[in-house]
Amino acid sequence: MSAATVSALWRYPVKSMRGERCEDVLVGERGIAGDRRYALVDAVTGKVASAKNPRLWPTLLAFGARYLETPGTNGATARVEIALPDGSLRTSDDPDIHADIGATLGRAVHLASVAPAQPMLEEYWPDLEDLAHRDEVTEEAMPAATFFDCATVHLLTTNTLNALWSRYPAGNFDVDRFRPNVLLDANGGGEFAEDAWIGKTIRLGADVILHVTGGAPRCVMTTLGQGELPADTGVLRTAATHHGAHVGIYAEVVHGGAIALGDTLVLGS
Repeated sequence: MSAATVSALWRYPVKSMRGERCEDVLVGERGIAGDRRYALVDAVTGKVASAKNPRLWPTLLAFGARYLETPGTNGATARVEIALPDGSLRTSDDPDIHADIGATLGRAVHLASVAPAQPMLEEYWPDLEDLAHRDEVTEEAMPAATFFDCATVHLLTTNTLNALWSRYPAGNFDVDRFRPNVLLDANGGGEFAEDAWIGKTIRLGADVILHVTGGAPRCVMTTLGQGELPADTGVLRTAATHHGAHVGIYAEVVHGGAIALGDTLVLGS
């Protein structure tokens, strides 16, 4: 690999809602500052609402969220503005926000900034070959006291997106389907370039050091329609057939700092 550079950055203030692109982000012990800081919690079951179960939460990806103040890395909760599917706006400190979101979803929820000690969500598995389950809903444990699925930072290369697209030209492998925090162009890295970083440390920018813990397993969320992207089960089928249903990598923070567009990735041992 001759170089890998940061081409896009995201944080997702509310789990399973659309997030916001950033020119730079702060990174702390729990990942990108403000990322998955909030989530909707089902008032009946106590489980975290997730678009991983579109049978129960079919419109979550139609909501959008952005910060009204820059979130810090110390865990303090910054205010969030949430765009409902009808275009109306609510803020996280509005006392009516829980009822308004619940009315839109058709299910009572609470917008939470503190995760349960042992958070759980439900995941629907479409009926596709090469998946661990087929046409069933499973309960999935999340990391303790967080709203993350597996790890705190998700990275993806354009190399991987292009590799999958080449195997299914009729599909649309827009990065929004995969919801990474960091998108990189790995020039000269070949297909699925980030696979070579698993188990190693990487440096982004001047200060941020991450340990890559493994590949990012994909789910039904990649197949859902959102914005102008159509629903397409072929996206997940292609990832399952050609790359073990993994797209991108997960990492944990070793040392925090800042990441900005154009920063270079340096691979360690």
